[in-house]
Amino acid sequence: MVLTHARARVLLRLRASAAPCNGTVARTFATTTTSTARAPLRAVRARGPAGGVQQRRWEKRWESTAAATVTEGVKEATTEAQESLEQRDDRAYNITNTFPRIGPLEQYDRWVGEGKLRDDEYQRGIVKSLQKLHDDLTDYEPPTVVHPTEESLKPPPEPTFFQKLLGKEPPPIPKTEIPENMPAGMYLYGDVGSGKTMLMDMFYSTLPNHITSKTRIHFHHFMQDVHKRLHRMKVERGPDFDAVPYVAADIAESSAILCFDEFQCTDVADAMILRRLLTHLMEHGVVMIATSNRHPDELYKNGIQRASFIPCIELLKTRLTVINLDSPTDYRKVERPQSSVYHFPLDAKAAQHAEKWFRYFGDEKDPAGPRAHTIWGRDVRVPKASGKAAMFAFNELCGSAMSAADYLELCRHYNAFVVTEVPGMDHKSRDLARRFITFLDAAYESRAKLVLTCETPLQQLFVSKDEIRDSIDEKEGGDLDSSFRSLMDDLGMDMKMLKNSSIFTGDEERFAFARALSRLTEMGSVQWVEREV
Repeated sequence: MVLTHARARVLLRLRASAAPCNGTVARTFATTTTSTARAPLRAVRARGPAGGVQQRRWEKRWESTAAATVTEGVKEATTEAQESLEQRDDRAYNITNTFPRIGPLEQYDRWVGEGKLRDDEYQRGIVKSLQKLHDDLTDYEPPTVVHPTEESLKPPPEPTFFQKLLGKEPPPIPKTEIPENMPAGMYLYGDVGSGKTMLMDMFYSTLPNHITSKTRIHFHHFMQDVHKRLHRMKVERGPDFDAVPYVAADIAESSAILCFDEFQCTDVADAMILRRLLTHLMEHGVVMIATSNRHPDELYKNGIQRASFIPCIELLKTRLTVINLDSPTDYRKVERPQSSVYHFPLDAKAAQHAEKWFRYFGDEKDPAGPRAHTIWGRDVRVPKASGKAAMFAFNELCGSAMSAADYLELCRHYNAFVVTEVPGMDHKSRDLARRFITFLDAAYESRAKLVLTCETPLQQLFVSKDEIRDSIDEKEGGDLDSSFRSLMDDLGMDMKMLKNSSIFTGDEERFAFARALSRLTEMGSVQWVEREV
């Protein structure tokens, strides 16, 4: 039997007392349930003129149903009262789904107890901040989004002479009514390995049950979706149409809580619309939580027309709580048992290694063969696929002009990738390196499994032998950022090797390289290989 909210409330009362169900409780249940059951009867009576033959039949049927419902409810209440308190707690929790989920702090304690995380005092303080936001959201009811109209976006007309004379105000423009208890969002930033993604996932998975309108998305993927929506509206209504308020309202309606992973801005097109987009989202009551590798002041640094992006930075700093995640512990470098998903060098065993893992991740019921997927109106070929596993040679995956959108779409279709013949890369193969790092980011974000056969060890993927040799005599890091220094130390590399690598054109690419190596290390662990996708 499906419980209504009224019955659920009675079950919650039973939780509070271990005493047997008495007549008072049974009568309360009967009264509440009868009222609930008669609600449809009132709707039936409103359908037609009183005294109709068809209506009397409907009324008789509903009254019979209501009586049966009351009887069944009383029996259930009596049975519930005879159960142990623990049994009633579990049953009421599972049936009603009205109790809040556990919060981030309790989830963190559980993972520490299970040995999945180390108990770190610094990280625990950040989890407490997430718990505070969780508690604020427990009392927050997202507002009903009022979508804009062309009239509502126009400046109000000048009042006429008689309106001014009479002091008559123009009618207010309909807008979303924001609750006074709307919580401030949160912006978490830190270096590679500071646990940003883990904290984001933990917070998102423990959101209160009544928050059903929510989205957790990689920021790059989010902006692609925004540009698609804007383009579609401009095609429909003309190139001069201001589509940002409409797109923001649509997003707000489906995402009262919006969680961005890897928030960044490297594109001038994104920079031009972000401030207005985020402002409109907040005006519709959207609570935003973002992770990033940079403080807001460092976003879009040295970007084209950065001055116009400064208001967006100020918006983030004033409307979101900015928290630094950097800690002495690199949470992705906590020792884990390593699997053998990476093989080097490209010897006779490399092909066997790739086939073994492809069969492991593939589906024996789905014979291996080529596949094709239509992405943005063109076909992208997968040379070999079985089930949710895909196999590419490196040149097939990175040698053609694939974009981040292509890799993200492939990760929607497959949760395991076998990439063979990965070469060492230098300045002559810079484009290949950039595409490979873009693919790694997409695979990591989608939690995909990754198998590689490589020409060089992972630490030498982006550094030539000459650059390694030239860096032997100097171990200092020069003016490189501390995030690179700590990561390279963990990976057994020296700073001059990274600084002198001809493959990079600036700090942004060096950071992408550092992040790629960190993610490859994590994706090579047994924990990653055995986790559920």
